[in-house]
This record gives sequence, C-alpha cells and structure tokens, in this order.
Amino acid sequence: MLPDSVPRRALLTALPAPVLRAAPARTVALARCPTYGPKTLEILGRMFDQLGGLGRLVNGKAVAIKLNLGGPASARLNSLPVERTNWVHPRVIGSVIHLMDAAGARRIRLLEGARYTADPLAEHMLEAGWEPLAFLRAGRNVELENTNVAGPARSYARFPVPKPLIYPSFLRNKAYADCDVFVSLAKLKEHLTTGITLSMKNCFGVTPTSIYGDSAGAAEPDEKPQGGRGEIFHRGARQPASAAPAEVDPGSPRTADWRVPRIVVDIAAARPIDLAIVDGVESMAGGEGVARRNARPARAGVLIAGLNCVSVDAVGAAVMGFDPLARRGAAPFENCDSFLDLAERHGLGSRDLARVEIAGDAVKNARYAFRDVPPAGAERR
Repeated sequence: MLPDSVPRRALLTALPAPVLRAAPARTVALARCPTYGPKTLEILGRMFDQLGGLGRLVNGKAVAIKLNLGGPASARLNSLPVERTNWVHPRVIGSVIHLMDAAGARRIRLLEGARYTADPLAEHMLEAGWEPLAFLRAGRNVELENTNVAGPARSYARFPVPKPLIYPSFLRNKAYADCDVFVSLAKLKEHLTTGITLSMKNCFGVTPTSIYGDSAGAAEPDEKPQGGRGEIFHRGARQPASAAPAEVDPGSPRTADWRVPRIVVDIAAARPIDLAIVDGVESMAGGEGVARRNARPARAGVLIAGLNCVSVDAVGAAVMGFDPLARRGAAPFENCDSFLDLAERHGLGSRDLARVEIAGDAVKNARYAFRDVPPAGAERR
C-alpha cells in the first residue's frame, strides 16, 4: 500500500535537460486504414518499416507508451464504444505491442493518468469493457501503470524544461524516466482548448494529478487525487504542490487558451517523444467531450506515425482539413494559440509539410475535413 502522501525529500530523481536543436524535419508515415480489422497489424508494420524499422528503435530497449484514454469510459457519443470516439482503439494498442515485442523490445509499459484518480489502469480499461490481460499477453514483458500518482516507485522524477514557456521543470511518475524509448499513442480529434488533440496534446496527461491536479496539496502531493488539472494548468489559479517548481512568470495570462498550448510545448520539450502514433481510423469532430453540443463521430480511416511529434501532428492537422501553418485566429486555432507554431519556434520540429517527407499515402488522398462532418446521427461514411 502507498502512504497517503509521499515525503517531499524522497520525491526527486534529477534528469539532465535535453538540448534543443534547430527544428528538424523527419519522415512521417501515413496510411489509409478503413476499419479496426486484422489488417491493422499489417498496415502498422509497413508504416514502421517506412520509418526505418522498429528494431532500430526498440531492440533491447525499455519502451514507455503513453496512451490516450482520457475521460470516463461511460462518456459515449451516439452510444458508440469510447474507443471509437475518444480513446485510442485496443486493436491499435495490441498491434503496437505485438510489433514492438517482435522487434526485440525488452519491456513495454502502457501508461496513462486514469480518470484523474489513483485507481489501477486495468480498472480504467475494464470499465470500457476491455480485457487488460489481452495487452499483457500481446508481448513477453508488458506492464500497466496509472501515472497520476507515484505508484510503486513512491517518488517522482524531475524533467527539466529547456527554455521554458510556463514551467521550468515537471515532476512525473518514474515510469517516464525508467525507459529508453518514449511513445505517444494518440487519437485524431478536435479539442476545445487547443484546437486539435494529437501526439503532443496527448502528453498533457503525463503530469500526475497528485501534484498538478485540483486536489493536490499546497506542500505535498495527494496520492489519492480526485479531479482534473483545471485549477493549476488551465486557469493558473494556484501553483502546483510546492514539491514541484512554480511557474517562471506567475504574472503571465491566466487563461487556458494562452496557457495550455504553452504547457503542451513545455511537456514535449522536457521529455521528447521518440515515436508518435496517431489513431485516426475512427474518432470525433467538434471538440473533445461528448457533452459538447457539436460533438459528432468522425471516420477519417487513417493511421499516422513518425519520429518527430511536430511533423506527425502537422500531417494530422492537414488530414483533418486544417493548415498546419495556421496561427491563432485561423482554424483550428480560432480561439487559442497554436501549439504547432509554438513547438516549431521552440525548435522541437517542423510543421511545414514542404519540408516533411510523407511515406505511404498522400495527404490529399487521405484528407477528411473534420469541419464538414455532419451532425451526430448522420455521420459521413
């Protein structure tokens, strides 16, 4: 059993700050995948080969995969299973595990901050009707962990942010430090606060709610957290638990449209994504959250993968019918700053598709305009 709180003196394992380079442009693999059928495995395998092969990336390595399983499993749109709208699909997860195991991965950890609580990740999956054992059996050494809290490690790792926009460093569950390869396995979605949700925004959930959540203590983490990250991250109404560093500039704007895109970039800079994978086979348009009036199912029928998260998300934006070079005021960033723009200017990668080699299908052939998706109940097929 974990104690109710973790002593501050036992919290930190320091990691060296990564060095920023000029915005790189890397190959992105794009493939049509109409359904979550058996061919999903074959398609993903071909995509990874187009990126140079998984073996080069994961052979003999410990892999951490941040899943996109945000929100409760009960939040269904049009009575569809949550994996067909909000969550990355289990077929995609299982296929990635199988391929990484075959490529020689030494250990694979599936990670997510499950429903803002300290409940086991397996319980979160069971609520969706999933069988966690299927993931554990898809490879030889697979683990599950809810990273909202310190977990079995009982302490956190510190991730410094080079050239911080909001936070100079973050504390995270040590599973994000105890890995050689970090993977973001995301969903292709619109988002109320950041315009779109792809591989970078997926990593917003790596921050433990024990420290950055609404119930976090003023001095110590709350190892039995409840609630989201609205108070600290979205509204900036308070600082995180004092075990974690406060903001660089507490006088900066206190609005989510300004803060959240910058926090997304800080998180990506603190621990760069080694492999970004985006499930766009089925998802949702109109902004994340089924309670939103204009939320509706979307079926882009695509998978995207690459070794640079900015370029992957730029391709994803283009597939969704948006201009990845758009800035605030233009779709999908009408009401927020563009995290793609901020990330590129921060040196994390290129969003300019003229510089990005796209392997597989062309964007023009895979384009599925999310803003043209009809109302729920009459979704385009």
